[in-house]
Amino acid sequence: METPPQIDFQGMPPLPAMYEAVAAHVAALEKRFGRITTCRVVVKGPTEHHRSGAAYEIHIRLGLPDGREVNVSRTPGADERHADPAFAINDAFKRARRRLQDRVRKMQGKIKEHEGPPTGTVTSIDEDGGFGFIATADGREIYFHQNSVLNDGFKKLEVGSRVSFAEEVGDKGPQASTVHPLGKHGMR
Repeated sequence: METPPQIDFQGMPPLPAMYEAVAAHVAALEKRFGRITTCRVVVKGPTEHHRSGAAYEIHIRLGLPDGREVNVSRTPGADERHADPAFAINDAFKRARRRLQDRVRKMQGKIKEHEGPPTGTVTSIDEDGGFGFIATADGREIYFHQNSVLNDGFKKLEVGSRVSFAEEVGDKGPQASTVHPLGKHGMR
């Protein structure tokens, strides 16, 4: 870590056992991920406020090399377990570990991105025959039948309309089994 971790206690005296527990969790995060640049942990003592009862609040802010942060700031609801400082600290650092892990995966490009259905442009329509063709982004032409267009949208389609579709192999080559008109917001 570029700067030493900052551990603050609010509404309570700094207890050595709690300080050591927080420091151990910070060291474990740093050992596991190694790219944390700054860390600030605030331990708020229990208050007698009617919403939070006698629960401890733990706020964690971790700075990362790309300038982004991981923040865990949660006021416990009616969970009585947060009245135990060890549980509150463990729970907050468990959340911080998950969020940091997600952020590191994003930084490394290991998050799965789900692609949407392919899109294309209607290039021709034969209204009498009840079929048409879609040009795909890679330059192929896909056949579609009027029954594959959702919501009886075949009559509304025009040459140049943007559609999304599900492709399958037909008797005479690729065809669209489902065609969904994208409307005016369909990336013309």
